[in-house]
Amino acid sequence: MTIADPFAALHPPTTIGMLGGGQLGRYAVMAARTMGYRTIVVDPDPSAPAAAVADDHLCTAYDDPAALRRLELDCDVVTTEFENPPAAALARLAETTRVAPSPAAVSIAQDRAAEKAFLVDNGFPVAPFAVLDDHGAVVDPSLVAGGAIVKTARLGYDGKGQRRVDDIAAVDAAWAQLGGVPCVVESLLDLETELSVIVARTADGRTTNWPVAENTHVDGILDVSIVPANVPADVVDRAEGLAMAVADALDYVGVLAVEMFVVADGHLVVNELAPRPHNSGHWTLDASVTSQFEQQIRAVCGVGLGATTMTSGGVAMVNLLGDLWGPDEPTWVDALDDPTAKLHLYGKVDARPGRKMGHITVRSSNAAEATRRALALRAAR
Repeated sequence: MTIADPFAALHPPTTIGMLGGGQLGRYAVMAARTMGYRTIVVDPDPSAPAAAVADDHLCTAYDDPAALRRLELDCDVVTTEFENPPAAALARLAETTRVAPSPAAVSIAQDRAAEKAFLVDNGFPVAPFAVLDDHGAVVDPSLVAGGAIVKTARLGYDGKGQRRVDDIAAVDAAWAQLGGVPCVVESLLDLETELSVIVARTADGRTTNWPVAENTHVDGILDVSIVPANVPADVVDRAEGLAMAVADALDYVGVLAVEMFVVADGHLVVNELAPRPHNSGHWTLDASVTSQFEQQIRAVCGVGLGATTMTSGGVAMVNLLGDLWGPDEPTWVDALDDPTAKLHLYGKVDARPGRKMGHITVRSSNAAEATRRALALRAAR
């Protein structure tokens, strides 16, 4: 079966399928509902955050044949809110249904080894690395002399599936601890800061992006994002250009986050790609003309992209992890009393350490003041 005109704009009330029902899916489904689209979410979790706001929730495995058939029959386009849907499921859907981003783009972004190869093949800067797989590999001692990280090629995120090493013996031990699965070994860099650029692109090549975010991680999990990033204008320009070029090289459709490191002399290195809306873009819900979630719907449906202009001089977003809950449920009184703050809770049932339960966004005339207040509001919980 041939898909009719994959570039045609899809207008409401057409139906959008979503693989994955986490908080990213929840916000995308909410945006779709506001715009008049219908939505079907596939997620095996009966309490998936997106399920509560979708028109229909197929509570089953992502590759369940009956669910895929339902999406084929009822959906005009299928997208995803996480980077690890089964590749075979996406490929099957793509035979009869518009899938955005494409299975090829998702398969690159969900495998660190494939992602590194794509970036190198297309001339994008990356940290020195080596791949460990079933065929074995010889890691040059110089790669780990200044410290390195061994990361599983698949399924690792928010600091999971990673080990820090400083010599070849430690690499071998880390690989064994990680189960001997394919891994990437990356040299540690002397970082000045971490940035992300979120890009939206349609099938016919229209592209836009939001202002660059400056990010701070704790234990591998995003802790704070501030916008605009406190980096020179030329770094901003190069970061935005680099992200746009990556999206074009992928022939990407949807919202894509390009995470970068700023190293010595303002040199930029691409860290990872996220083929979906991104945690560092949550601020767009409250301080941009168009949120990244509305833009995801616009992009995959091929309608006009919204403006990405900021609506405040500065903004900060702080994550709320399950560690904050403890024996007593937080009340968030101070956050709710602050007229410049927005509290977002994702509706997750279990508050576990390291689990993203929500976030707070604070708007101000400048990012530094927004960051100060956001951190204070989180501490006051």
